[in-house]
Amino acid sequence: MLDLLLRFQSMDRRWVFLGMGLAIVLPMLMPFSLPFKVDQRVQDLYDRVEALEAGDAVYISADFDPGSRPELEPFYRAHLHHLFRQDVRIVMGTLWATAPPLVKPIFEEIATQYGKEYGKDWVFLGYVDGRELAIKSIGQSVRNTFPLDDRGNKTAELEVMKGLDAARDFDILTSISAGFPGTQAYVLQIQGQYNLEMASACTAVSAPDYIPYYQSGQLFGLSGGMPGSAQYEKLVFEGYDPDKLPRLAATAGMNVLSIGHMYIIVLIFLGNLAFFLTRGIKES
Repeated sequence: MLDLLLRFQSMDRRWVFLGMGLAIVLPMLMPFSLPFKVDQRVQDLYDRVEALEAGDAVYISADFDPGSRPELEPFYRAHLHHLFRQDVRIVMGTLWATAPPLVKPIFEEIATQYGKEYGKDWVFLGYVDGRELAIKSIGQSVRNTFPLDDRGNKTAELEVMKGLDAARDFDILTSISAGFPGTQAYVLQIQGQYNLEMASACTAVSAPDYIPYYQSGQLFGLSGGMPGSAQYEKLVFEGYDPDKLPRLAATAGMNVLSIGHMYIIVLIFLGNLAFFLTRGIKES
């Protein structure tokens, strides 16, 4: 054992890199699920969506780009499954020009899976410029902010928009946010003014900034980064038919991160152990 540790100290670093590569690749090739705890912030978000009734309305602001896609797309997918399962109306817009090519195909795909009709059960309003001014406008009138939907239909004439105009007309507003404009701008510009029930899914780096909004009650739920997305996936798809279960990208990603971190911790432990043993031998 001692000889092995001493040899470990002089091991070619390429073996270390190879081990890290295997720690990343193998969990993706051989899917499994490591246990993890669901944070109360994510649980609250899930519970509020579960409380929605058929015919209720949700506005989603999908504001992310390719760089934040691995963290936020899994939540976005799970959220759509959850909402369609609750048989609620979904109205979606975006403040980011990079978002439509990412979110639109997924929206259409999942809506089709649940047999939902465009214009009646769901609508994608597309992109609107203006940042905070656009958010203020959404607070006052979604119809005026998006006079036409992404397909060129008049928003005010769509069945899904019946009884819906101002942000307060929606039962829930979900901000899927990679940065600015996003969750923080929504909270500062319209959440307090209209007392909106609002939740956020954000990148891991933004989550600490938004926790005070959750603690103050301005957000009823908060999903942070890939861990939050994995926790939400766990809640949404628990008890799901294995044959119909979609790929849980965040859960798979968390397995990769967990194995990779454990590998690094083991290397650090063995490296320090070998160092102190070597020093002890030299001193004696």
